[in-house]
Amino acid sequence: MVSRRAAALAAQPPAIAVAHFRAEAYPYDARLRPDGYINLGTAENRLVWDLLAPRLTARRPLTAADTHYGPLHGADAFRRELAGFLTGICRTEIDPDHLVVVSGVTGALDVIATVLCDPGEAIVVPAPYYSAFDVDLVGRSGARLLPAPVRADQDFQVTPDVLDEALAGARARGVTVRAVALASPGNPVGHVLPPRVLREIVAVAVRHGVDVVVDEIYANSVFGDNSGFVSALDPEVEAAGTGRVHVVWGFAKDFGLPGLKIGVLCSPDPQVCAAARALAYFAATSTDTQALLRDLLADREWVTGFLAESRRRLGRAYRSAAGLLTAAGLPFVPVEAGFSLWVDLRGWLTEPTFAAEDELWARILDEAHVNVLPGRLFASPDPGWFRLCFAAAPAVVSQGVDRIARLLGSLRASASASASVAEPEPAFASGSAPGRRYERAEGPR
Repeated sequence: MVSRRAAALAAQPPAIAVAHFRAEAYPYDARLRPDGYINLGTAENRLVWDLLAPRLTARRPLTAADTHYGPLHGADAFRRELAGFLTGICRTEIDPDHLVVVSGVTGALDVIATVLCDPGEAIVVPAPYYSAFDVDLVGRSGARLLPAPVRADQDFQVTPDVLDEALAGARARGVTVRAVALASPGNPVGHVLPPRVLREIVAVAVRHGVDVVVDEIYANSVFGDNSGFVSALDPEVEAAGTGRVHVVWGFAKDFGLPGLKIGVLCSPDPQVCAAARALAYFAATSTDTQALLRDLLADREWVTGFLAESRRRLGRAYRSAAGLLTAAGLPFVPVEAGFSLWVDLRGWLTEPTFAAEDELWARILDEAHVNVLPGRLFASPDPGWFRLCFAAAPAVVSQGVDRIARLLGSLRASASASASVAEPEPAFASGSAPGRRYERAEGPR
């Protein structure tokens, strides 16, 4: 017999993982598998392997120390290189002793939630939010999430007022809240929080006596022409937090290396760090992988060039995907960072419910063979929003958008036709579908 907690964890695997592995089991290939699945649901940067391959596949020196036990919260040399790299991002000197290296940002979020919360206590999260927060912040800590919905008519921009209201409401209901958690750049909506907003969010949290956890995994994946990333550890922001701001970052997104599973928690609080180092025992990372990435970060010139080229490619991919969606009449929220677009398919729901959203999701996956993810998985306040990831080969993204557009066109035609109309043609065929445009959507930039 397993415990009740184990049974609950095993009862329903994460929907993102199920859809991902279904799509990856029979992937689209224009020649070999033209009916294969197109995976636009997984937030991976598939645009940079040609830049990484020479570094990752080259022969390199391996020492005995790279194979021995090391500090379970990260080797000293690796944390020193990480500190130097993060200092450049955060615009403040990062102390290597403030860093705890664990197996991915999933592990880092699990650690910080477990350190800050006792079972049953709450974390306020602006919604929509990264769907795995439901597992990362809750699965082992026993905490619970309190979504603070942000508004579609404001392009899902996170504001301090939304969080202030959620924290005050929780207190009025007698709920113990230990932290606010958010992502900047965001996911599924790739907004970058400006320093003024970040500073006000931190001030609101401190006024309510709670900590702030910021997921900055997309810190170097900002491509907007008029935007720039500012870390929550920037002196102008963190000063309002008096040591209560904790940041997580990892190699999965900015470096396109999700399979290496290296994440880092950065906290200026010595008690948090001490507890996090103890928990790192259960999430230790390979010393050889640390050595590989230590040497990668040490080549500052290569890192600078790689990140600049990655941002350029992401910007080009975003503009291409935005143009395809606009041409197909599929509304979306303009963004400046990350790998995904928040696409508005409310006009194609049979009714304004999450059950109808699930039905549309199933048809896109089953009939169009395209993996995108429904807003329900991201705690979207309203049904009908979908996350579409664009950081893939342009031809693949184009084929995926075309399939979705054709399916939606067929559904609209079927809805307006009589019951005797023949079945719609397959969604794989060429062409595009009519639709409405989101009033604030932009074309290519």
